[in-house]
Amino acid sequence: MLQVPKFKVKANHIKKIAVLSSGGDAPGMNAAIRAVVRTTIARGCEATGIERGYAGLLEDLVHPMTPSSVANIIQRGGTILRTSRCPEFMLKSGRKKALEILKKHGVDALVVVGGDGSFRGAHLLHKESGLPVMGVPGTIDNDIHGSDDTIGFDTALNTGIELIDKIRDTASSHDRIFLVEVMGRHSGMIALHTGIGGGAESIIVPEVKTSVDAICASIDRGVRRGKTSSIIVVAEGCQFGGATPLAKEIEKRGYSTKIAILGHTQRGGAPSAHDRLLASTLGAVAVHALLAGVKEGMVGVQGQEVKVVSFNRVTGKKATLPKDLLAIAKNLAV
Repeated sequence: MLQVPKFKVKANHIKKIAVLSSGGDAPGMNAAIRAVVRTTIARGCEATGIERGYAGLLEDLVHPMTPSSVANIIQRGGTILRTSRCPEFMLKSGRKKALEILKKHGVDALVVVGGDGSFRGAHLLHKESGLPVMGVPGTIDNDIHGSDDTIGFDTALNTGIELIDKIRDTASSHDRIFLVEVMGRHSGMIALHTGIGGGAESIIVPEVKTSVDAICASIDRGVRRGKTSSIIVVAEGCQFGGATPLAKEIEKRGYSTKIAILGHTQRGGAPSAHDRLLASTLGAVAVHALLAGVKEGMVGVQGQEVKVVSFNRVTGKKATLPKDLLAIAKNLAV
C-alpha cells in the first residue's frame, strides 16, 4: 500500500486547476484525469480540461470539467482529453502564447500527465511564468527519473506477457525461434520485465550490449537441453534496431526465425487494477500539493512512498535499468 504524504492546508490564490495529457498515451491516464478533476472540485476549486495536450492549449481547446465529465472513464484506456506532441510549445514564443490562454481562462495551476518531454515543457513554463505546475508520470516505458513506477507500465507488461504466452504456444508447436519486439524506445524496462514474466530465453535491451554470437550460443544451449523452441524478447530501441534486423543476422548463422512485433497493442486496453490505483493516487496528490503551496514538481513513487520531486531532479534524466534483474533473467533461462 502506497504511503501518501500529508500536506498542510494553506490559503493561496489557486481557484482553478487545469489538467492535460501529453506525449504517448498510457492506460490509466483517464484514472489520473478523473482524480485531478474530482479532487479539485472536492477541495472547493474549479476544474478545467485541455484537449490534445500542449497543442490543444495553443489552439485554445480549454473547457470546464465537472464530476460528470469524468464519470465512467476509470476503466477506459487512452485519454478522454486526447494527446499529442507539440514542438511549438518547446519554443519560448509558444509557451508565452500558452500562458496568455491559461490566463484568459483564469487558470491558476496546471497538472500535466505525461513523460519526460512533457515535464520538460511544464518545467520551462513554470520557470518563465511562475505558474504552479505539477507533473503526473504517465508512460508505459517506466523511464522517468525520480519515480519507481509510472502509469501504464503494469498494464503494458500484462498485455505483453499475455501475447508472449500465446506466441509460445505456436513456437512450441512448430519448433520455432520467435523474436518478440516490445516497445520502449531507448529504455529496456518493458523488455526486461516482460521477458522475465514471459519466461524468455534471451532479453535484448538498449542498455546492455551483446552480440549475435552470444544470442546464438544461448539458443544452442537450449537445444542441447532438449528445447525445441525459443522466445527472444527484443526492445525496439536496442543496438540492432529492433527484431527484424536481428532476425536477419541470426538467420545468416543458419537458424530459422519468426518475428512478432507487439507495437501499440501494449499501449491500449483497460488499465490494470494496479494502474488505476496508482493513477488515482498520484492525480489526487498532485492537487493536494498545489493547494498546499507546492509550486512545481512531479508526483512520483519511491519505494512505498508517494513523493513530490522537483522538476530540476527529474527532467533530462533517465531511470536506471535494474541490471540485477538481467542477471536473474539470465539464470532463469539456463
